[in-house]
Amino acid sequence: MMNNFRVIKIMQTMSPAQALAFYYAAAILIGSALLATPWAANGSPLSFLDALFTATSAQCVTGLIVVDTGTRLTLFGQCVVLALIQIGGLGITTFSVYLFIYLRVGVSGRGRWIINETLMHSPVSSWQELIKGIFVVTLVIETAGTILLAFAFVPELGFWQGIYSAVFHSISAFCNAGFSLFPDSLVGFRDNALVNLTVMGLIIFGGIGFLVIRELVQVGRNRTLKRSERPRLSLHTRIVLVMTLFLIIYGAVMIGWLESDKALAGMPFMEGFWTSLFQSVTARTAGFNTIDLNAFRAPTVFMFIFLMFVGASPGSAGGGVKTTSMALFLAIFYNRLKGSPHTSLFHRTIPDEMITKALALVLLAIILIGIALFGLMIVQSPDLAHEDPREFLGYAFEAFSAFGTVGLSIGATAKLNAPGKMIIIMLMFVGRVGLLTMAFAIAGKTRRFATRYAEENIMIG
Repeated sequence: MMNNFRVIKIMQTMSPAQALAFYYAAAILIGSALLATPWAANGSPLSFLDALFTATSAQCVTGLIVVDTGTRLTLFGQCVVLALIQIGGLGITTFSVYLFIYLRVGVSGRGRWIINETLMHSPVSSWQELIKGIFVVTLVIETAGTILLAFAFVPELGFWQGIYSAVFHSISAFCNAGFSLFPDSLVGFRDNALVNLTVMGLIIFGGIGFLVIRELVQVGRNRTLKRSERPRLSLHTRIVLVMTLFLIIYGAVMIGWLESDKALAGMPFMEGFWTSLFQSVTARTAGFNTIDLNAFRAPTVFMFIFLMFVGASPGSAGGGVKTTSMALFLAIFYNRLKGSPHTSLFHRTIPDEMITKALALVLLAIILIGIALFGLMIVQSPDLAHEDPREFLGYAFEAFSAFGTVGLSIGATAKLNAPGKMIIIMLMFVGRVGLLTMAFAIAGKTRRFATRYAEENIMIG
């Protein structure tokens, strides 16, 4: 009894960042315990490390797998994975706050801080309505995705298996998880326009963030009003939409150009078009694939690394440094090159605090991935005299995919030993919880008044 009281006391004294990290870790451990049971796997039970890897990948909506989801896991195991994907995609905070609302229990100041950091870029009139709206939007979009995918899966798999596969892939796509029941992901549906459009639509909606969807719905409802009376899209939404569209088009064009005479060679035009567009969409957030990624040339793989590093948008189901951070990172250089001391986008000046956070996030992400990649090369390549020329690119791809919670792989996942799996688990966890949130969780409570010393210049450059 005293131990339970002590645990509750410790949880109450946690900072918001520590609480968020704790909630995700607790869900992963519960999922790992369930996946390690004999009922979760066909044949012998999963080892705890493989169960932990699978649970982390599902909870952090990544999609990297060390066991095949469709054949190795039972229906119970697949349902555990699906539940972790849904919880991870919507966020632990969303579920807990909704429970508080349903039970008419007040939400603490710490809870409000976490909601603000994970879901809001500006104050809203009612965050209770926001949370409820997120559940409604999720249900509507995932149901629509299930219905559309059922038209493609039912004729191929039969009614019940087709419906189940449609539900599983709809949730996995909207939550940007990338888990598939098919051993080759969606390669078998590469030329199916309905599957391509539905999965891409689910990925994009899940990757732009719930607040962006909310704003788009509000604008759509008021489109009949006069132009002066219509609600304006926020700066956040405009940046997200522009960056998302740019990255999708950029990726598709580059894949089509670089692979026209290699991976896409021999494909009919429309099949090549769907393949290029699908891989551009899925590379930043989801992890599905409609072609063997090992068929791509090294420059294409390197471009995928950039797309995975950027990732999705804030308040979404995806990871990475986020589209808004990359937009600010580029805007900083553009404004400084023009000689402007301020950073402006769409005729709005960005607060210096946001600029500092964006720079810190991008630089910390590069440092973290670099350290993790260094560790992977040490534990995975003890015999340095017999390294594969493409080995470094493979592990770099794996590290960026884990941090961006993407789930794509060019074969490195199957080669991971125990220390390598632990490194990838750590990257997936940090990528989903958030790099700055983890930094705040480790640092503890921030000081309200920091000491400021006398200034002195140094030489740089």
